[in-house]
Amino acid sequence: MQSPSAGLRRVLLLAFCVTGIWAAYIYQGVLQETVSTRRFGSDNKRFEHLAFLNLAQNVVCLIWSFLMIKIWSNGGNGGAPWWSYWSAGITNTIGPAMGIEALKYISYPAQESSILHGPSPFSLVLAKSSKMIPVMLMGTLVYGIRYTFPEYLCTLLVAGGVSCFALLKTSSKTIRKLARPNAPLGYALCFLNLAFDGFTNATQDSITARYPKTSAWNIMLGMNLWGTIYNVIFMFGLPNAMGYDAIQFCKSHPEAAWDILLYCLCGAVGQNFIFLTISRFGSLTNTTITTTRKFVSIVVSSVLSGNPLSKKQWGSVAMVFSGLSYQIYLKSKKLQRMQKKRKSA
Repeated sequence: MQSPSAGLRRVLLLAFCVTGIWAAYIYQGVLQETVSTRRFGSDNKRFEHLAFLNLAQNVVCLIWSFLMIKIWSNGGNGGAPWWSYWSAGITNTIGPAMGIEALKYISYPAQESSILHGPSPFSLVLAKSSKMIPVMLMGTLVYGIRYTFPEYLCTLLVAGGVSCFALLKTSSKTIRKLARPNAPLGYALCFLNLAFDGFTNATQDSITARYPKTSAWNIMLGMNLWGTIYNVIFMFGLPNAMGYDAIQFCKSHPEAAWDILLYCLCGAVGQNFIFLTISRFGSLTNTTITTTRKFVSIVVSSVLSGNPLSKKQWGSVAMVFSGLSYQIYLKSKKLQRMQKKRKSA
């Protein structure tokens, strides 16, 4: 039987995860756009090898999770076997690579919320903004997970709010900094990134369900182990591999190497919180947090850039947080029902 304070501890843990994910990834987003748009050194060159960021982050996160397991988890015994992450590792490697590659063609805020610079189909806006929907669909179709109507309603409120905000915000200041602006290609890459994310999150839920003793660091280690293997092959083992060029660029432009290191450390901190959320609350909760983080980063960007939000945009903000508030309420009611069942058993 759970103690009366168990519910409060769970709420505090969720708040801790939200704070950690938002802080780490909002700052990482700033660094990501800096690396993708800034010209480094006296030769005024761009860092064109953006896929290298995935390998660098995999290596840093792999080392981080290994150390955390050895220090805090007594070796990490009892979790899912390392080979169980191979399929999620593929989609988790290809998906972010497509997202980062999209930065050559659309701005980071555009990638995060499918902000449109000129006429484009509404479906592209809705696709990137509605990341929670494919997570639910993949979970249902691939792994047989069943969600309730209120859970779908919460997801639609959040996705709809973000999508409306994206359609209403049409600033194009950042697009002039892009290496090769190409909105259709950029949005297509974002759409594929979204599809792979759905499979990755559903697979992670399945792993934690099959192996209940799997910790956040176990998931982090398994995912980044396979990500490192795949990215090493991609960056150094294929014809015309760009890994060596990326390393040479970092050697000749230390300021770029420093930005990439900070980017990777933010990713390591953020992954700690993401996998903690997945292991304790499931991937749908995690996706809700990360989608909202993207939304908040756009709002913060709008304020800092001196572009105030309109009344309609603030309406979108209210829509998003209404969905999140309703989801928190549903989770608290579900927890209360589970506690009553345990008491009556």
